[in-house]
Amino acid sequence: MSRGKFIALEGGEGAGKSTQARLLADALRQRGQACVITREPGGTAGAEAIRGLLLGTEGEGWHPRAEALLFAAARSDHVERLIIPALERGEWVICDRFVDSSRAYQGGGSGLSDAEVLDLHRIGSGGLLPDLTLLIEVSPAVVAQRLALRDGDQADRIGGRDADYHAAVASAFRRFAAEAPARFARIDGDGAADAVHSAVMAALAALLP
Repeated sequence: MSRGKFIALEGGEGAGKSTQARLLADALRQRGQACVITREPGGTAGAEAIRGLLLGTEGEGWHPRAEALLFAAARSDHVERLIIPALERGEWVICDRFVDSSRAYQGGGSGLSDAEVLDLHRIGSGGLLPDLTLLIEVSPAVVAQRLALRDGDQADRIGGRDADYHAAVASAFRRFAAEAPARFARIDGDGAADAVHSAVMAALAALLP
């Protein structure tokens, strides 16, 4: 049995990653390909528990280094218990965020070095990287509209950080894509979901069953 493919969807708040993950999974299943949709932080019972610690709005929150360690711990459990077993069964894994989100949020946004974040990933998850990372890029005006509809004034701890923080995150994502063009596909996410999905499928053409 051939190993499955690992696809991560990345981008800032309101990029539409969850919608695109679902549409991609539907398209793969129509082609007869077994697949798993998952998310970070989360995907396993332990990682979902850590998600609650990270994103809940009660209390004073976490220092950036503690936050990075919690994300790395959640990812380690996720990789060992869900992602690698699914890939070894020949399934595709479609993940809403992976290590590049830690690089962008805890690195670019919170000031940790990229090397520090990647060291945690190497220790916790063996340095696993997706076969392809789909970076869905959305203009700030569209993001604002989507978040107003999705969250109102109830954003989670990280989503509710200020505009400068999220601008730094977006800049970091762009840098990663420019530095590793073979692993990243940049997708214009401003359009309707079906148009974005078409761009996703085009980006995946070489990998599709």
